Amino acid sequence: MSTKRLMRWDRVVIKLSGEVFGGELGYGIDGEIAAQIANEIVKLRTQFDVEVAIVVGGGNIWRGMTGTGLGMDHVQSDYMGMLATIMNALALQDILERLGQPTRVQVAIDMVQVAEPYIRRRAIRHLEKGRVVIFAAGTGNSFFTTDTAAALRAVEIKAGVLLKGTHSGIDGIYTADPRTNSDAKKLEVVRYMDVLSWGLRVMDSTAISLCMDNELPIVVFDLLVPGNMVAILEGQSIGTVVTNGNGVKDDNRQ
Repeated sequence: MSTKRLMRWDRVVIKLSGEVFGGELGYGIDGEIAAQIANEIVKLRTQFDVEVAIVVGGGNIWRGMTGTGLGMDHVQSDYMGMLATIMNALALQDILERLGQPTRVQVAIDMVQVAEPYIRRRAIRHLEKGRVVIFAAGTGNSFFTTDTAAALRAVEIKAGVLLKGTHSGIDGIYTADPRTNSDAKKLEVVRYMDVLSWGLRVMDSTAISLCMDNELPIVVFDLLVPGNMVAILEGQSIGTVVTNGNGVKDDNRQ
């Protein structure tokens, strides 16, 4: 009999922004931060019978909107951003595998020398075999963010939840930016429609709408607090839950 603990969901998708990999400098890949994230992911795999997929951003290396703002062709700039996400994915894969966690990188654009193409059934099979799957290159399409890619992949592989990791000390969704507004209040639970109508900067509207249409809960939490992901899977109240207002649907708890 397995000694691993009961968790809220059998399969999770974790969304990591590119900026978190940049550490204090905000650009490049901070090895210590990447190692910290990898260790937290390994804790999930060792403490729970949970399947883990990850979607990475690339803002620490290149943001598509940066190039567009400089007059670059939008599509060209977005493809550069997709390549940046692949660099982050490969770095995270290397650390995870050095920690003993089998990992596969799947990309939404052809790059067969370094990663598998995204194939939904193959990704699910990897997860079932205990491998962590890292999805990179967004959706493979310009004009779509990696937040939308995270929502899309989570729905496609039938994940139970999308864990949206934040950094810079923000531990959830607030009514205003707590770094600049002392009256900002943290929201424990918020509805999808309220995120959209209030203009809360959680994920882009396409990602929120996709989660809402498929009743996929989102948990927004501080990624850099050790133990937060484990606590979320245990059922502790960490961060902010974005849902339909009827509570969080758990795979294994009523």
